[in-house]
Amino acid sequence: MARSDGGTAAEEYDGGLVAPGGDGTSAAGPGARGVYAISVAAELVGTGQQNIRQYERKGLLTPGRTDGGTRRYSDNDLATLRRIATLLDEGLNLAGVKLVLELEAENRGLTEDNKGLADDNRGLREDNRGLRKDLRRARGGDR
Repeated sequence: MARSDGGTAAEEYDGGLVAPGGDGTSAAGPGARGVYAISVAAELVGTGQQNIRQYERKGLLTPGRTDGGTRRYSDNDLATLRRIATLLDEGLNLAGVKLVLELEAENRGLTEDNKGLADDNRGLREDNRGLRKDLRRARGGDR
């Protein structure tokens, strides 16, 4: 699915299966708040409302809902819908799309975990250098 600026939907994708909280009000960022009605979401991503409902039934996304139960789609949901369209265009069926979205979401989580561990390791190495320096000083080797 090409964008009007020449890029692809895959390049702009940063959504997931479900925005944290799934209610469109999560603190996951500004793109997680559900603001678009299904008709607007369908028009923005170039698909039909029935397709979007089917994607929800298949568990590909979970839009936020108003107190009255009306679906509200966030910018993250729109990114997910664009990603779904791209994967469908590439020949995957909905079951395959769901697996890809799940794996991409898991990969993002693992990447974040890895970054956190790398930061922790850097901090521990710095602490270790400081402790070694203190030990040398205590042994009288560094005056």
